[in-house]
Amino acid sequence: MRRAACMINAMSTVTQRATGLAKAKRTLKWQRDPEGMRLRILEAAKQEFSAHGLAGARVDRIAVKAGANKRMLYYHVGNKDELYLAVLEGAYDKIRSEERGLDLEHLDPPEAIRRLIEFTWNYFLRNPEFLSLLQTENLARAKHLKRSTKVKSMHSPFVEMIRTVVRRGVDSGDFQVAVDPVQLYISIAGLCFFYLSNSATLSVIFGRDLLDKKAKDERLDHMVGLVLAALTGQSAALLAMTKAPRSRAAVAQTV
Repeated sequence: MRRAACMINAMSTVTQRATGLAKAKRTLKWQRDPEGMRLRILEAAKQEFSAHGLAGARVDRIAVKAGANKRMLYYHVGNKDELYLAVLEGAYDKIRSEERGLDLEHLDPPEAIRRLIEFTWNYFLRNPEFLSLLQTENLARAKHLKRSTKVKSMHSPFVEMIRTVVRRGVDSGDFQVAVDPVQLYISIAGLCFFYLSNSATLSVIFGRDLLDKKAKDERLDHMVGLVLAALTGQSAALLAMTKAPRSRAAVAQTV
């Protein structure tokens, strides 16, 4: 019995040492790549918050998905609310960064608006978690977003970019009126967002699959035609845009 007890103690010691070694390796990896760990935590948190909302999200699950522990999570980002705000800021930074790459300033005004609509539509399709985060924060009446100074500063250059396109369109005679760039973007985002966030119920009501490829292509053509018809003041623009070939970028991004 004494021998058996000794063997059990020895095995326990070996297990403890192995566990300690594993922890030490994880700590060393964390210390070598702190930014990588932070990015993994934010990605795991984005998936958790988009799937379960703020109230239903669990820090334990986020830590496991990121290959971290609570101590690492709190060290790199903070508590649950701070983590949620960091995810929100990251989500807005990502879409604003990609919008800056559209090069709208160097396109003819109608083509610039077309590209903006195509991008917004395809971005929402490719990033459903972004829509989920928006819905969660709107249910909270933007309580967390109000604390952010980063998000507000991100939007100013984007609004100015749209304003410049609209002004160029008026100067060239392509557009009839210099619409408010904020209202214009909200209209574009709204046309995309409502369709996608309500596609399940709308598909049942109207008896068609609004998310099959043909339906999504038709929706994009409709939105482009509708917005350009409003800007140009020409009702024929709706038909013209529906028949016009879509750009390669739009086809490549279509989901």
